[in-house]
Amino acid sequence: MLCRLLLRSAAPGWLFLLAACAAPEGSVPPIGTAHLTPEVLAHYGSRPDGEIELPAVPARYLTPETLRREVDFVTDERPGAVIVDPWTRHLYYVLPQNRAIRYRVAVGDEGRAFSGQATIPYSRSWPSWRPTENMIREFPDQYGPLRKGMEGGLMNPLGARALYLHRGGRDTFYRIHGTSDVTSIGNATSAGCIRMFHQDVIELETLVRSGAKVVVLTEAASAELAARQRGGQPD
Repeated sequence: MLCRLLLRSAAPGWLFLLAACAAPEGSVPPIGTAHLTPEVLAHYGSRPDGEIELPAVPARYLTPETLRREVDFVTDERPGAVIVDPWTRHLYYVLPQNRAIRYRVAVGDEGRAFSGQATIPYSRSWPSWRPTENMIREFPDQYGPLRKGMEGGLMNPLGARALYLHRGGRDTFYRIHGTSDVTSIGNATSAGCIRMFHQDVIELETLVRSGAKVVVLTEAASAELAARQRGGQPD
């Protein structure tokens, strides 16, 4: 399944830098911002990444639902595995002792079409990208000018990192990758695979080892996973 990525024009909102948000010592943060701790703002803040200045994620997109966090997580998968739940739009990096790091993701049509097990043999920093021949044929005005490829950068659909999923030694064309479209995180989108905030996919790439196991859940498996976390049966 090809990972069709629709290019979008740059949105000024995701180019803004976060202002200093730490509350004065002893004060109570405004209602609705208690989750914006100094650690959170540092993780999602701007910083250089190689030759590219990584923009901060604007605070309005950093909600309790979109933040990466360590959670209780019951699974039979070993630490180091990645579990992608396209139906709840979460990605889990499995830790020891029934824990995991949970990331919020955006999921395109291709992200829901692929399921089962795969491995991640390699990843790329600020990868280049080119549309497939089918994409060029179906959308010549949009993708024709990019037939020779697009260099890595903030406007590239694959973002800061791309993790490539293979099955049986062959590329599945399924990707876990960054995105500059921060508005998409947590949503179902019309195209693409599994998108993450740049800062989150950079962290994930540092955690994942070459050959790591990936499990992409079906809708039924997603319901089973949710029931297992509750200690019950699927609805």
